[in-house]
Amino acid sequence: MLSIVGIAVIFVMVFGGYMLAGGKLGIILKALPFEFMMIGGAAAGAFLISNDGGAVKHTLKDVGKVFKGAKWKPDDYRDLLCLLFELIRLARSSPVAIEEHIESPAESTIFQKYPRILADKYAIELICDTMRSVSMNYDDPHQVEEVLDKRIEGMQHHALHSSHAIQALADALPALGIVAAVLGVIKTMASIDQPPEVLGKMIGGALVGTFLGVFLAYGLAAPFASKVKGVVEEDMHFYQLIREVLIANLHNHATNICIEVGRQNAPSHFRPSFIDLEEALKSVKQEAA
Repeated sequence: MLSIVGIAVIFVMVFGGYMLAGGKLGIILKALPFEFMMIGGAAAGAFLISNDGGAVKHTLKDVGKVFKGAKWKPDDYRDLLCLLFELIRLARSSPVAIEEHIESPAESTIFQKYPRILADKYAIELICDTMRSVSMNYDDPHQVEEVLDKRIEGMQHHALHSSHAIQALADALPALGIVAAVLGVIKTMASIDQPPEVLGKMIGGALVGTFLGVFLAYGLAAPFASKVKGVVEEDMHFYQLIREVLIANLHNHATNICIEVGRQNAPSHFRPSFIDLEEALKSVKQEAA
């Protein structure tokens, strides 16, 4: 919602200020379709050249993050801590019983309680692969921590591709606007024998290209890239929380301490309160009883 308000403010302030200063939209509106065709078409073509099919789909999908915000909400962080609590407690009480849950999470009665987490393959792989490695005696906390760090770093690098692609587009748009403006000047020079009022409108139309390129770059594309990057980095805290809890478990801390380590490492605006988490864990214990 805030992003929509921001876009509205940009358009109102830019075009409203222009009109209040005595500017006329007629010249801009007349030239806009042709300038946008040149600038937008060139930008789209350059984007397709510099990215493969998967990256293009990924980027178009991630544009929605500008309006939707972070995927993981406060309730998801609480549910994740409850899920990890159940898994760790079961793994410590019955190492054999935990295997059926981490080998087939889709069929696990524990994972099924948390459908949003179950639907995220990255979270499930982090949890199950790490707990599986422990069952195979690959349980050195420092080695597992290094592996998890590399996996999360790889996930973040892949997730940030959309932000980099949009930012590259933002960097190119001003130059493409100059290309469109130069073409407009060439058109104007071919009509140099026309009266000044005609030439003035043609030059004004040519300058719309420069305006449009800069406006799209710094008013829309660059903020979109920045927002996508911010959302990706925020969502990565969810996977970092998994890392913190599972590493604490490998250090043989008490189960409640492992969960508290995770709670403390959650972003402040997503972190469940101690009381809320205690209530949620009590419900989990009662269901398991």
